[in-house]
Amino acid sequence: MTRKLAIVTGANSGIGRETARGLASAGFEVVLAVRDPGRGEAARSALAAELPHATLHLMLLDLGSQTSIRGFVREFTARFDHLDVLVNNAALVPAARTTTADGHETQLGVNHLGPFLLTLLLLPALEAAPAGRIVVVSSSVHAGASIDFADLEAERSYGMNRRYAETKLMNLLFVRALARRLAGTRVTVNALHPGVVATELAREFPAPFRWLARLLFTTPEKGARTSLYLASDPALAGVSGQYFAKQRPHTPGPAALDDRVAEQLWTTSARLTGADRPLPA
Repeated sequence: MTRKLAIVTGANSGIGRETARGLASAGFEVVLAVRDPGRGEAARSALAAELPHATLHLMLLDLGSQTSIRGFVREFTARFDHLDVLVNNAALVPAARTTTADGHETQLGVNHLGPFLLTLLLLPALEAAPAGRIVVVSSSVHAGASIDFADLEAERSYGMNRRYAETKLMNLLFVRALARRLAGTRVTVNALHPGVVATELAREFPAPFRWLARLLFTTPEKGARTSLYLASDPALAGVSGQYFAKQRPHTPGPAALDDRVAEQLWTTSARLTGADRPLPA
């Protein structure tokens, strides 16, 4: 029997690595999509030693570079003829405002625009699978956020935590808009809150906070459980456009249910990424 194939972004550490481990343990062939080749190979080797029967591939992907994203998709489609699961997991939370290779504010570029473009370009591969699934790791912090389209690049004002919440709201609006476009197809898309997890996202935080996080936050293994549930549980066949936490559906904050904002964000994101496969609303 042919193994199901999954891509996990940011698979070299934290929730991404635990998601890759869980999918490989469940019999998936897994592509670890990572930015750093050294750290990626270390993660792949460690997982391979732990799971000797797993099939693991390392592929380089910088979500802050649209050139890298398009190159990744070209390489992937040259090697594989379908994709069963895409887990958009990777994110960055820089303490100060920085920009990507494309000139976008880093959290906007890596946490939203990168996954937006990657997902659209991989849709043909997902549609070629019997039942493609897209999993988007968001966060409950979206509930306190809003999107200022007049300052989408956070040039006037940047706050690390506020910006993270904004991009997590963007994730949910993307899922909402994409689910409508995928209605009637074999591909589903859902989002999740992984819990408050001690991962490398906190590396920009002050040392006392990082120490406290290790004591109080949940583990990456527990944080990956809902990602794995959305990626593989048969009970979710056909379920799309939903938001989950602790393997249960939840109602997101009101801002994540605004279809007008979701469509405005879609149109803006397509323009900023030059997405070459726009879907009809």
